[in-house]
Amino acid sequence: MNQEKPKLWANVHQASKIYILPNFFTAGNLFFGFVSIILCMRGRFAASESHSAIHGLANIFVEVDPAKNPSASYYVVAILAILLSVFCDALDGRVARASGKTSLFGKEFDSLADAVAFGVAPCLLTFLLTLNPEQASESLKSYIAPLGWFVAFIYLLCGCIRLARFNVITNPYIAGHEKYEQGDFSGLPVPAAAGAMSSIALTMLSLNLWSYTLWIVPVMLLISFLMISNIPYPSFKHVNWDASARIRSFVAIIACILLIIKMGVYSFTIIFLLYIAIPPLKYAPKLFSIIKYIATRKR
Repeated sequence: MNQEKPKLWANVHQASKIYILPNFFTAGNLFFGFVSIILCMRGRFAASESHSAIHGLANIFVEVDPAKNPSASYYVVAILAILLSVFCDALDGRVARASGKTSLFGKEFDSLADAVAFGVAPCLLTFLLTLNPEQASESLKSYIAPLGWFVAFIYLLCGCIRLARFNVITNPYIAGHEKYEQGDFSGLPVPAAAGAMSSIALTMLSLNLWSYTLWIVPVMLLISFLMISNIPYPSFKHVNWDASARIRSFVAIIACILLIIKMGVYSFTIIFLLYIAIPPLKYAPKLFSIIKYIATRKR
């Protein structure tokens, strides 16, 4: 005799409860995404206005010259705002699970905040700073500008699809959701994609790599594809101070800490790109086996 699976929430009121602490971090995620968007707009259209606080904050992390590039400071702080959004996003779910204060409201609120902070904000940042840059030569601008709109929208579209799919496959009323709640991510997580794009932009801004702007196009399209792929990416949702780790994982954590200490802001680009690249490389042999099997069947 099949028994009906008990519901996690008895009614709409219970499912829509707003727990203050975890949703505070989600609101922080949304806030920093909003700040990043405002700073990108000011950097592009109001950079001539002097703002010593913005310039001073930017120079703590990356040395910029407002006289040569008045918009650089705004973009640097916009990038830091996205990275702070990543930090808040890493904490909201962890706090909710640790305190037992999870709700469907918090889950949906988190996805909406992610769409702004990790969809719209990095999309606008990349479009204004690298896909349609003021500092690039006129010939490069005319060549890359038509691609900018298309590539930026594809990134935003894939990010929103990734968030919607995650909400579906982890819905507590769908059988088998536990596999996706507790296991690896299916596809590249949106916060990691946003962290990669923003840290790449920070590196280009710091090293003045405007002549290499065009290579952002394939990188952004690849990251967009990985977000909607089924490649498993490691999840650190259940890692805490009491969690055990394999030797390789422990060494990787120590290496990341040393990299941040040694290379500062440039380390984020390396860490995010390694996180993005390693799972597809591990998945490649299995993909080749599948292709080989299909080719054999056709003979």
